[in-house]
Amino acid sequence: MGRDLLSLARQLTAEQTAQKGTAAVTWIAPDVERSEDYPERRNDPEQEMLRDWLDWHRATLLRKCAGLDAAQLATRAVPPSNLSLLGLVRHMSDTERGWVRQFYRGEQVPDLYYRPDAPDADFEEIDPADAEEDYERYRAECQAVDAALQGAKLDETFAFFEKTISVRWMWQHLVEEYARHNGHADLIREAIDGSAGA
Repeated sequence: MGRDLLSLARQLTAEQTAQKGTAAVTWIAPDVERSEDYPERRNDPEQEMLRDWLDWHRATLLRKCAGLDAAQLATRAVPPSNLSLLGLVRHMSDTERGWVRQFYRGEQVPDLYYRPDAPDADFEEIDPADAEEDYERYRAECQAVDAALQGAKLDETFAFFEKTISVRWMWQHLVEEYARHNGHADLIREAIDGSAGA
């Protein structure tokens, strides 16, 4: 009886793994709406324009992923770099969570991928079978960060190790981080299927 249960458990585990693998092959990153031009507001209060730029860059990253399957998203297409589109999505999930929710708001939430023994796990430990989950985790984190930014004032400050950081600097840094990595995403996407452009 015990062996029968063990055999059944192994069979179910194998089936679940196979189903997960099949889902990873069939899942395609969805299309994303984003203005073709830069954000519309160009002479508005600083905080509103920073919010626009953050949203625009988030959409740009997801646009670089749109139409690709999980295996393509996990492809390290520009050797010897370890960067992939999926790795960038994972990295930006941890980046937004770290700066806004952990450091600024002081929320007691764990890192999503980073570990002291594996600081590059966001890039190194990618798995096509987890692509859809990673993608949805990123979208959920963006929503959580937006909620955490409600009521924020640009001149507010918070401690980052031994430095005093303003919300303005943090917000500008997030935009800068996206701009840099979206440049990487341009190269990766073009190497995968020839697609180029914003």
